[in-house]
Amino acid sequence: MKAVRRTYQSDAGGLTVLDGAELTLAPGEIVALVAPSGSGKSTLLHLAGLLEKPDAGAVIIRGQNAAELNDAGRTAMRRQEIGFVYQFHHLLAEFTALENISIPQMIAGVPQAAAHQRSMELLEKFGLGPRATHLPGKLSGGEKQRVAIARALANHPSLLLADEPTGNLDVATSNIVFEELLHVVRSENTAALIATHNPELAARMDRQITLRDGRLV
Repeated sequence: MKAVRRTYQSDAGGLTVLDGAELTLAPGEIVALVAPSGSGKSTLLHLAGLLEKPDAGAVIIRGQNAAELNDAGRTAMRRQEIGFVYQFHHLLAEFTALENISIPQMIAGVPQAAAHQRSMELLEKFGLGPRATHLPGKLSGGEKQRVAIARALANHPSLLLADEPTGNLDVATSNIVFEELLHVVRSENTAALIATHNPELAARMDRQITLRDGRLV
């Protein structure tokens, strides 16, 4: 993103959350976003994920400025180029681990057989091959989050955005899941921006950034 500005309007006037924010991510690079609550972290992730449009500046993905696209174009780019991981897994309870990962692919037009093959490949990377046919209710918290990460990577996104992806796990499970996340993201050559309040997890990434006065430093 280049010179991104985002201001929210309220009865009290305008509140500028981002003011000239700039960030470039390289393929395979994993960057920690370590910022206090209220600093604009969620706004930054929403803009990077094309869930909001900046008031000024550019959000460029694969050479294209997403701010210039219409809603349909932004939706298509988000589906094809961006994967999201949240603190809570948000898996579909009535579908197996394999199906949860396959569904986004089939929505994007991937044939079912190819989607299942890709899903199994990811499950095996996360050590979950034997759990492919299990419903979320039969998986542990760490296993559910692994499936959620695999689902986010299913469509070969160029960018992975994660907001406290292990924040709902105990320390031991968090460490295991996070190591697997780093390994798989690097092997997929995906650029990743991961928000975390955990300094130990942040230290394992390639670099750390924070928000100060509406800018990334």
